[in-house]
Amino acid sequence: MIDTMREIETPEGVSLRLRAAGALPRAQAWTVDLFLRLAVLFVAMIPLSLFGKGGNGLAMLLMFALLWAYSVVCEVWLDGQTLGKRALGLRVVNADGTPVTWLPSVVRNLLRVVDALPGVYGVGLASTLIDPHARRLGDIVAGTMVIHAQELPAGQQVPTLAALPLPLVLAADEQAALVEFAERAGQLTVQRQEELANLLTPLTGQRDTAAIRQLVAHANWLLGRA
Repeated sequence: MIDTMREIETPEGVSLRLRAAGALPRAQAWTVDLFLRLAVLFVAMIPLSLFGKGGNGLAMLLMFALLWAYSVVCEVWLDGQTLGKRALGLRVVNADGTPVTWLPSVVRNLLRVVDALPGVYGVGLASTLIDPHARRLGDIVAGTMVIHAQELPAGQQVPTLAALPLPLVLAADEQAALVEFAERAGQLTVQRQEELANLLTPLTGQRDTAAIRQLVAHANWLLGRA
């Protein structure tokens, strides 16, 4: 896939568009979570150190909870978001777009041990670069994916450019498809926009960025803009 969109049709016939999160934002979210957990552990160690061996035992339990339970509890109770993912606008969902549940969350987090090999998430990084939906091994096994949680551009407004009349007459459905492309272009990667625009080279006589701009200009003309 050229872009990072995954389109899923629900049993009700509703089309969902999920934008997969790549390695960089996921690494940033993991780093935020790491520092938050270290801060909690550091603050808790101050009073726990006053209780001798009992305090050390409680500190070990807290460390275990922060390492293994934190991500699972947050993902299930906070709509697929740890605090780091929330800060970066990411969310864990099932591969079909439904909210993540206990078992998939436990599996994907347990497999971090494998994804972390041989160090600094080498396996996980390789997997996100190879998989078309940027999933690490834990996500593939658990049937989950990490997506951008923010709303995508509404796609209901065509960017304003100087209107350019069409060089030939198009059927009504062809005109609608052209306007829809102009509306949704902002939701696609540049490479995907160019790929689609280049299909209409016979209409525009242009390629790549120039073709995109000309199609948007034609859409402005179809919308009656000056």
